[in-house]
Amino acid sequence: MIRTISDIMNIGDGTLAPWSPTKKLVTTGLYAYVRNPMILGVITVLAGESISVLSFKIFLWLCIFFIVNNLFFVIYEEPNLEKRFGDHYREYKNKVPRWIPKLKTDK
Repeated sequence: MIRTISDIMNIGDGTLAPWSPTKKLVTTGLYAYVRNPMILGVITVLAGESISVLSFKIFLWLCIFFIVNNLFFVIYEEPNLEKRFGDHYREYKNKVPRWIPKLKTDK
């Protein structure tokens, strides 16, 4: 989380806050492997917790969290990023997966 927020601030010249969004598209660091590294981190933690304590409630929360975030990204965030960053974002979107990290980055 610290790494991604740092990249958003230093490379993207912005914040996570909607009133101060990034001015530049961040495609390096963890963002070179997966488009939503922070949400993927939360999903991974929830999956680990649900398995380690055998909790169906945590697993259910994981499913709801994933569905809501996936809908948010598909319906709102990705179209918004396409408007803001144009072809640069479309190219990034075609190269980097939304949820399952790729093992190698394009150099």
